[in-house]
Amino acid sequence: MIQPIQRRVFLMTLAATATAAAPLVHAQALVDEKDATAMALGYVSDAKRVDARKHPAFAAEQSCARCALYQGQPTDKSGGCPLFAGKQVAGSGWCSGWSRKA
Repeated sequence: MIQPIQRRVFLMTLAATATAAAPLVHAQALVDEKDATAMALGYVSDAKRVDARKHPAFAAEQSCARCALYQGQPTDKSGGCPLFAGKQVAGSGWCSGWSRKA
């Protein structure tokens, strides 16, 4: 049987390790513009590069950071998006799934 002190030290070490590893779990890769979903949605990491002929609904003030789907703060360089599960989009990016924030 494990003595109480050893168990306590083990549990404290386990908790400290989990806390230290938490930021690594939340780190997600940025969406690659060549990703199949990104290409289907016309995603670009910089809205200044949107082809307005291909995406006539695009307006200059639109960017991922100003989209209702963006899961970051408006000032964040990147944030999550449910359209690209498990990956982050650039705050300055854009895709055809863009939706005005309410």
